[in-house]
Amino acid sequence: MDKQNSQMNASHPETNLPVGYPPQYPPTAFQDQILIHQQIELLEVLTGFETNNKYEIKNSFGQRVYFAAEDTDCCTRNCCGPSRPFTLRIIDNMGQEVITLERPLRCSSCCCPCCLQEIEIQAPPGVPIGYVIQTWHPCLPKFTIQNEKREDVLKISGPCVVCSCCGDVDFEIKSLDEQCVVGKISKHWTGILREAFTDADNFGIQFPLDLDVKMKAVMIGACFLIDFMFFESTGSQEQKSGVW
Repeated sequence: MDKQNSQMNASHPETNLPVGYPPQYPPTAFQDQILIHQQIELLEVLTGFETNNKYEIKNSFGQRVYFAAEDTDCCTRNCCGPSRPFTLRIIDNMGQEVITLERPLRCSSCCCPCCLQEIEIQAPPGVPIGYVIQTWHPCLPKFTIQNEKREDVLKISGPCVVCSCCGDVDFEIKSLDEQCVVGKISKHWTGILREAFTDADNFGIQFPLDLDVKMKAVMIGACFLIDFMFFESTGSQEQKSGVW
């Protein structure tokens, strides 16, 4: 019996997943929380020269399940800043690209509601499974989560003042009528030194355990879009592409 229990509690070293974990499902399938930690880039800290962002995506136990890396050229990163279009590739622990995020170049001001921010989520790469679309609002950051058919599924609403000074910033995930909160995307406070001298951010995503696995992947895309829009800076300039 002890041997059987030890086998049930064992995990694959390559994926950090329990033995018997169905291979057709991604690690997010049986999770209700995901942690996203941006890596500190030493060159960017010392020179202010914008480099490709890199992130570790972890489960609720702190085990890395994915690695995400931005793929943009130097000119785009340093000229367009946080408003830049990008491709972000999410790779599993076996080195395979499993999710691709595509953000086109869009307007960064609420004064132009015809061309607001959006991001496309593909899984596997090349196959769209959902979209995150910024919804026009004069003051609040709002987004609509859509499925692969461009049908609205959920809403995201953030605070009027997006400031992470000495505390977390929560973006609530809501039902379509915005009457029920089903989860949240939180930008975690990482301390005065890290917040002041780097733009490496930590996020947490909470969603229902039974949420469709595709929508969980779309929530990851929403988190990256929020990061670039509200918490990304370029060099020493606090340039952001948020609501204003």
